[in-house]
Amino acid sequence: MNDIDRRSLLKILSTAPVAASFALTEAEAQEAQHLAHAAVQTAKQTGVAFTPKFFTSAEYQTVRVLSDLIIPADERSGGAIDAGVPEFMDFTMTDQPARQVAMRGGLAWLDAESQRRFDKTFVGASDSERRAILDDIATYGELKPGLTHGQAFFRNFRDLTASGFWTTKMGMTDLGYMGNTVVPKWEGCPPEQLKKLGL
Repeated sequence: MNDIDRRSLLKILSTAPVAASFALTEAEAQEAQHLAHAAVQTAKQTGVAFTPKFFTSAEYQTVRVLSDLIIPADERSGGAIDAGVPEFMDFTMTDQPARQVAMRGGLAWLDAESQRRFDKTFVGASDSERRAILDDIATYGELKPGLTHGQAFFRNFRDLTASGFWTTKMGMTDLGYMGNTVVPKWEGCPPEQLKKLGL
């Protein structure tokens, strides 16, 4: 399992059902993705930055930083910011009021934890300080005391980031998605993929 990079692991996780508090129907995801794409294109054409409808300015900066830490640009493709994931999240929160308290509360938790540890907001913290917090809440191993809420928020945020990224054209290209193809005979998972997954 050590050979899997973070992006590959997120691809695997994004194929699993997303936690109920952030799960989107296909129609909801498509609508949010369409609006996010349009917002990104408008911002590029006009040179005027996107103004979130749900997030405050400070929350939106945190969303941008956190989504970029989860899926950064790499040699294969752009990252969450390039794909319009923060805009996707803003439209999702606007259209899904039941998700708003969990999102807003999680972002507040992240800032409070950063303030407690480093006397800085999450956005104001250094890269290594941010990663120290994320390393503690992104674990599937033993969780340090007092981090349960942070872990629940991070898992949901990560899943929403993955959904927002891999439903875009950029994300589908990154996956190598070729559309529906005929498989005349199923012979199981290719051995090289099983080896890559450590199975």
